Amino acid sequence: MLPLKQVIHYTGLSSTTIYDMLDKKSNRYDATFPVQVKLSKGRVAWVESEIAEWLECRMAARIH
Repeated sequence: MLPLKQVIHYTGLSSTTIYDMLDKKSNRYDATFPVQVKLSKGRVAWVESEIAEWLECRMAARIH
C-alpha cells in the first residue's frame, strides 16, 4: 500500500492533480487512475501494483 506522498513521488503528480483525476466532476478526471483504499478514518492509500500498472499503461501509450 502506498500513502499519498509515495504516489506523488512515483507518478510525479501533485496531490491536487491526483484528487482531480479521481473527481468525476473535474476536467482532469481519469477513469483509469486507481482509486484509493480507505484504511481508517482519515487514512487512505493506493495499491502499489495498481499504480505501477497505471504507469506502465501510460508509458506504453506513448509508444503507439
